[in-house]
Amino acid sequence: MKWIVLLLLLCPLLNAAPSKPSIVFIIADDLGWADVAFHGGNAPTPHLDQLAKEGVELTHHYVAPVCSPTRTGLMTGRCWSRFGVTTPQNNRALPWDTVTLPRALKSVGYETCITGKWHLGSKPEWGPNHFGFDHSYGSLAGGVGPWDHRYKTGPFSETWHRNEKLITETGHVTDLITKEACAWLTQRKDAPFFLYVPFTAVHLPVKEPQEWLTKVPASFAGNLPRHYAACIMHLDDAVGKIVSTLEKTGQRENTLVIFTSDNGGSNAENNGQTYPADDYPTGPLPASNQPLHGQKGSVYEGGTRAPCIASWPGRLKAGQHDAPVQIIDWMPTFCTLAGFKAETDLKWDGVNLWPQLAEDVKPPVRSIYTVAPGFKSRSFRVGDLKLVLQTKNNAEKAELYDLASDPNESKDLATQLPAKVAELQAALAVYAKADKDAVAND
Repeated sequence: MKWIVLLLLLCPLLNAAPSKPSIVFIIADDLGWADVAFHGGNAPTPHLDQLAKEGVELTHHYVAPVCSPTRTGLMTGRCWSRFGVTTPQNNRALPWDTVTLPRALKSVGYETCITGKWHLGSKPEWGPNHFGFDHSYGSLAGGVGPWDHRYKTGPFSETWHRNEKLITETGHVTDLITKEACAWLTQRKDAPFFLYVPFTAVHLPVKEPQEWLTKVPASFAGNLPRHYAACIMHLDDAVGKIVSTLEKTGQRENTLVIFTSDNGGSNAENNGQTYPADDYPTGPLPASNQPLHGQKGSVYEGGTRAPCIASWPGRLKAGQHDAPVQIIDWMPTFCTLAGFKAETDLKWDGVNLWPQLAEDVKPPVRSIYTVAPGFKSRSFRVGDLKLVLQTKNNAEKAELYDLASDPNESKDLATQLPAKVAELQAALAVYAKADKDAVAND
């Protein structure tokens, strides 16, 4: 009888989430809203489809319009504009004393690793090991040529590294990033870990191995569209390998896996930038953000609303989460799960998502603030209404959209609802007062 009573008392504890789950955060580069099969894409993505089926799809997950700002938001829990980071940049993005996500997790016993693209400071002395990562590998700068692993021609072209030491390797970039991530996972023992995998796929320049080109469905016509489809499929396979490694090493049941993209898809010319020549397929990238309006670089939905999946079997129920969330929310969420308590106010703009994702707590109406390159456009979503401010020739134009009835931003309501525009402009101005309050100084 005593044992029965004891078991009854222990049951709630057995079902409780572990105090320090491991975390794997996978982020694609320039992956469009409709590039994935679970959003209607034509390239097969079976591993991502399975994650979406078994996990929680965050249907309104917002990121920055371009890469370095999104990465700044993830690493700090703050809007990238607070650091003056609005464009892809090679200069150091963060002040030296920033309490980054890996630093916070390290302080409560986590092992930390990045394998992939950093792009928050492209010199070795500005690299990930200086900001809380135990192990780092990949590109210090931005997207690289998939075979030569070089960034754009210039002072940061030589960028491939391991622990901030420049190295030379052979192989396709997606395979190398995946191999490093899986190898690091197999070396983990008892400590919880944070693995950050920022892939360079599907960022230009795209050039895929023949083994993946042969797997592309015959419906894809043209050289570049086939390479782009192969790049998506290759990325999907890489995600599958990482999840499989977690399963084989017995770590999956205590690991929260997140997958997303750093911004919307791009239609830029594949070899139109100053990358060292490597016989790249010509033409504009065929990324798809349909049915969303806009693409990479814009504050419209197609530029800032990214595919996102949260997967933790046994802890997160399968389904969709439709409330607006943002890349800045992951640091508060992970830190809460890990038991981290800041000694000072970190001025997070993000919120802890766990109650709404795992406990069905209805989230309050919140603001989603987005800044585009050079502060030339900004948006401010409150509830279903979204204000867009575009600055051109020193004049600011306001647009207003109701995302509930017009999710594709096809009908500007600004002239019909001037009072609502003024209200949102005033709220945006208050929110923006903290911009540039933490700019890195050399």
